[in-house]
Amino acid sequence: MNTNDQDRMKKLLQQALPPIDGDPDSGRDDSGRDLWPAVLKRLDARPAMPPWFDWALLAGLVGAAALFPTAIPVLLYYL
Repeated sequence: MNTNDQDRMKKLLQQALPPIDGDPDSGRDDSGRDLWPAVLKRLDARPAMPPWFDWALLAGLVGAAALFPTAIPVLLYYL
């Protein structure tokens, strides 16, 4: 790419992606859309015990292994 193409590409990108509320040259978006605090809050609010359907799936897997013991190698293969 020559300089002309690079300048044209830069102008096209600036038109297609207008700057956000924050300073466009700083690379930071200070418009309140930072998701990291929400992620930390959700991780802290995680339940201590797994949901009931996790236990139901585990019980079903143990029951299937008890009824069909020849399927255990197949299940281990796919893990």
